[in-house]
Amino acid sequence: MRVIRCDGSPGAVDELREALELTLAGGPAFAPIGPGDEPPDVETGPGQVVVPTSGSTGEPRHVVLPARALQASAQACHARLGGPGHWLLALPAEHVAGLQVLVRATLAGTEPEVLDLRGGFDPAGFAAAARRLIRRATERNGGRCYTSLVPAQLVRLLDAEPAALAGFDAVLLGGAAVPTELAERARESGATVVATYGMSETCGGCVYDGYPLDGVAVRLATDGTIELTGRVLAAGYLGRPDDRAFSEGWFSTSDLGRWEVGGRLRVLGRADDVIVTGGVNVAPAEVEAALDALPEVSVACVVGLPDPTWGQRVVAAVVPADPSRPPEPDAVLAGARRRLPGSHAPKQVVLLDALPLRGVGKPDRRAVVELLSRTTT
Repeated sequence: MRVIRCDGSPGAVDELREALELTLAGGPAFAPIGPGDEPPDVETGPGQVVVPTSGSTGEPRHVVLPARALQASAQACHARLGGPGHWLLALPAEHVAGLQVLVRATLAGTEPEVLDLRGGFDPAGFAAAARRLIRRATERNGGRCYTSLVPAQLVRLLDAEPAALAGFDAVLLGGAAVPTELAERARESGATVVATYGMSETCGGCVYDGYPLDGVAVRLATDGTIELTGRVLAAGYLGRPDDRAFSEGWFSTSDLGRWEVGGRLRVLGRADDVIVTGGVNVAPAEVEAALDALPEVSVACVVGLPDPTWGQRVVAAVVPADPSRPPEPDAVLAGARRRLPGSHAPKQVVLLDALPLRGVGKPDRRAVVELLSRTTT
């Protein structure tokens, strides 16, 4: 199995695209990996791509994605967005969200615009790439334009290049929960934001704005765990044929969810992130949504810390919307209490310059817990 080490450069992406085209046609399998990743040590058959998971459980695995599943995901995405189009790649190509940008462009027969990520994500570079993509699409008798981002990238774009997304027909936003305030701010700037939910095991996002793509089904287990099935499902984990996450054609996500009015799925976060405080189960995502709605808050990450009275106490790490005029923690607490039941409201707020991140921009809850454990009492 061919291993392609991606360093964020357009050259590495070109190499990956060549391998991808062969694999989508039933050719040899390949595995894209990042600079610090270990290559898979088990072989697999043709017509498959092996991608690393983000390791959110602390145990990174390699997911086997058949060509048919990648294609089904890309086709369902285009069908939901309004048709094939031109794509800007601004995510690491070795992660499933970046890989799917290349799959979609390949199936659409279009040349993707590739952002050089060797120096990290650069809003000015993204804006320039967006202009090139839109100009190229216009010169070729039009066509829809898309990109895919994580919330941390969107925040930086809105701060530095707020007009950069206005020319896209859709901006897929995934990898982490999308704060309501952030989505509203993006729409006010002219961006058409689509919040996606999915993972490597489902070829990336398979639920858009709370509704599954065509060919995807969602159900909730008795404990509220989200389970997914459909044509986008992975073949399993490399070298782990008996993994219980895949059972009878369904994948158990370890995320909690609930149905809202109109059959919309609300994702509440990982089951193992739930905070048990005073005998009450608190989903961090619900507390974060309330905090993110406060005008003085840019983004929040809520965790549980050990407490002799409550078992765990709810603590929020908050990045101010205006770092030059940070709010008083007590004011943030008061705002949260107006929006949440007393059992869910944070007991403590800690202001940070930025949240620790992992993977493609997801808040690193473990790092937040370690940081707050050292700085709070």
